[in-house]
Amino acid sequence: MRAVMWVLQIVVAGVFVVAALGKFAGAEPSASTFAAIGLGDWFRILIGVLEVAGVVGLLVPRLAGLAGLALAGLMAGAVLTEAFVSGGGVVLPLILLVLCLVIAWGRRQNTALLWSAVAGRAS
Repeated sequence: MRAVMWVLQIVVAGVFVVAALGKFAGAEPSASTFAAIGLGDWFRILIGVLEVAGVVGLLVPRLAGLAGLALAGLMAGAVLTEAFVSGGGVVLPLILLVLCLVIAWGRRQNTALLWSAVAGRAS
């Protein structure tokens, strides 16, 4: 099962790298989608940076579950944006949302260990 999780994490990471590169380059449909949102290019770049941070997290064992949760949050926003703002397809972001949740679930023990370590230092 560990090997399956790693393959899934690497594939999802690859998809997010490609998506982030498109955002950084201002490629379509990314540019028009973010223009429809009305927040400007800074928001498109910010989302690209968050995607790259998520990719790094997916590839660090202790951070993979947390990265899955964070990327699932981004994909929830993408699904809503595609459905209600840009009128684009929701299938790909919905698939990525589910895959990120699978990663988060599969790596939940790592997330619990990370939380314990952080909470232990805070007290």
